[in-house]
Amino acid sequence: MPRASFAAFPYGLRLPAARAAAGRHAHLLPLLAVVALLAVPPGRGPDAGGGTVADAASGLLVLWCLVRVARARVRPLTRLAAVVVGLPVVGLCAAAVTAHDPAAALPGLVRHLQVFVLVPAAVVLTLRERRDLVAVAWALIGLALVQGGVGVFQYATGTGASYRGEDIRAVGTFGPTDVMGMATVVAYGIVAAVGLALGAPARSRARGAALGCAALLAVPLVLSFSRGAWIATLLACAAQLVATGPRRALRVALAAGALAVVLVGGLGVGSAMVQERVASISRVTAAPDRSVTDRYTMWAAAAGMWRDRPLTGVGLKGFPAHRDSHASLALSSGSDTAGAGMGFRRQPLLSPHNMYLLVLGEQGLLGLLALAGGWLALLVRGCRRLPAALRTGREADCALVALGLLGWQLVDFLYADIGGPSTVLTAVVLGVSAWWALAPRDSGGGVGTAAGVRSRLGFGEGAGAAWGGVEAEAGAGAGSGAGVRSGFGGGVGSGSGAAQVAAPPGGRP
Repeated sequence: MPRASFAAFPYGLRLPAARAAAGRHAHLLPLLAVVALLAVPPGRGPDAGGGTVADAASGLLVLWCLVRVARARVRPLTRLAAVVVGLPVVGLCAAAVTAHDPAAALPGLVRHLQVFVLVPAAVVLTLRERRDLVAVAWALIGLALVQGGVGVFQYATGTGASYRGEDIRAVGTFGPTDVMGMATVVAYGIVAAVGLALGAPARSRARGAALGCAALLAVPLVLSFSRGAWIATLLACAAQLVATGPRRALRVALAAGALAVVLVGGLGVGSAMVQERVASISRVTAAPDRSVTDRYTMWAAAAGMWRDRPLTGVGLKGFPAHRDSHASLALSSGSDTAGAGMGFRRQPLLSPHNMYLLVLGEQGLLGLLALAGGWLALLVRGCRRLPAALRTGREADCALVALGLLGWQLVDFLYADIGGPSTVLTAVVLGVSAWWALAPRDSGGGVGTAAGVRSRLGFGEGAGAAWGGVEAEAGAGAGSGAGVRSGFGGGVGSGSGAAQVAAPPGGRP
């Protein structure tokens, strides 16, 4: 049988290409399940728990990766990756220990570790090559289409969340208590679609499909009435366009501007509420509405907490307890929520809606430097890899998707913080960005194709054949031998076998 019909497979076995392809993508199922389960409506009502089925799936993903690491008996992350991914632990533990009530801070510690450390690390270990990241990007787009479709239906039928007395706000399956949930998911989908389109070959089916998805998702994003999501999406997509060439960015900006003038100005497309919401962005300082006034007041309260305890803050989950003692009388008692299957409810304001100020107030300067320092490291290293990816075209889509999602998140954190059922998706996005920025590269510029146990764990150190881009005969291993590999590929054999590995040399970052 021709060699082309076979592909490398774990444990040195040679199986038909179809089975090999299925096995090559099976490792993504736990990660894709986390994304897909966000389409399941969360529990609602004041007595509903904070966890969701997607949170449970993320826990299983972490456990699955821990089992793989334990079986491989190798270091799964490089030193740099371990430092960057684990850096938030320093600030989180310090804030939990020094909190006024450490027991009350414990749930916050678990949640922050899940979102900023454990799930991102599990994503890094799960992804192996470019096709894995592309698959996750399409999963984000699929989830966004589902949630966006529900949101458009809510707007059209008047079954959405309440907005200015009408049940027209698109919130998807997340309900009125998490009005940012659908906007966040849809924005992720748009940024991922734009990144895939810009990185795909011209006139390819992938580019056409991605552009079509981005255009469709623009509708529910507008109907979410989320100004912060609008701004973050516009800036992230603009950065993606500029990265691929200023001329292309200028052409797209002119075309989008002309289309907007024709649709809104000429044909009158867009409700008065949408137009008024867009216009209110320029009035957030001169004539702020109630939500903006509350946000400014809570920002000042978070800054006051930091001034009281500058190093470690007031402790995780400490903002609600210290809010009233630091906020002015301009702060309202809460926000009104209703619609989308729920009755009227007064929702308390428990966070400043700014992730950086929330971390500064609850974790102090130590926590902010640890958390934001890690994000800055991901951004810098990811941007350093961008020119090579664009020049070769091998992983341009990966670079644009990962950096676009990270840029969107960093901008959105100026107007929002973690909380709600969609938070676990933020952890997935941070993991995708970390994989692009930190995964070892081979000399040809690829990611995740170097030698070592990265072939089955994600990336790390070791000997043997890598998974991505490698064709190994049975018997591939470090040293000599029959090539009985370790359970996660790339182990050390014994005997007198000869390795036939066609992979470029790799190295740790």
